[in-house]
Amino acid sequence: MNMYVSNLSFHTTDEGLRDLFSPFGEVSSSKIIIDRQSGRSRGFGFVEMPDDDNAEKAMQELNGRDIDGRALSVTVARPKEQRSGGNSFSRNKRSW
Repeated sequence: MNMYVSNLSFHTTDEGLRDLFSPFGEVSSSKIIIDRQSGRSRGFGFVEMPDDDNAEKAMQELNGRDIDGRALSVTVARPKEQRSGGNSFSRNKRSW
């Protein structure tokens, strides 16, 4: 199960995110999203756990938990096609 984790400290690393979820079971991937321009964390990321039961337990235990002075939000990540795009710019579209 792929989970969306938001309201993270800007100092949280991929490894720190993995360490947060690993007590609940195997973590197959963890990724903090980095701003391309500044190179800094955007305060959210994704964690994937292969066992859905472990992922559910992690979500229940960690959602709302205070980490580094911030209450985490942990939800099931939406598939890419269901996410709303923030940038509709396309190189192939012409407006003239």
